[in-house]
Amino acid sequence: MVTSISAPVHPGNPYRADCPTRRILDRIGDRWTVLVVGVLGQGDARFSELRRSVEGVSQKMLTQTLRALERDGLVRRTVHAEVPVRVVYALTPAGETLLVPLRALQDWSIEHLGDVVASQQDYDRRA
Repeated sequence: MVTSISAPVHPGNPYRADCPTRRILDRIGDRWTVLVVGVLGQGDARFSELRRSVEGVSQKMLTQTLRALERDGLVRRTVHAEVPVRVVYALTPAGETLLVPLRALQDWSIEHLGDVVASQQDYDRRA
């Protein structure tokens, strides 16, 4: 009989460098991830639609972001056998759980934009 030994599950501690939660936070805290998840929160989208919606993202960065989100189980990539082939991206149920916290960050950034810009200008004047 072959038994497999798996590592015990411990609560995450993102303050430890070796903790997997740190990689998860890096992924969901990435600016392109935040924006792509936000767009997909409005509905499924093709690559070209995502690229148009997320101004400034390069094709390479969008591809890398989508692949990483798919690998992490946050985005589902569906290929439709049509001519030409149509590929659609959508949030998985796990990806949908990110919408509320990411929307809260987006709302915070909009609400505090004036204060942050004023602080930056004050800091730059003193520097």
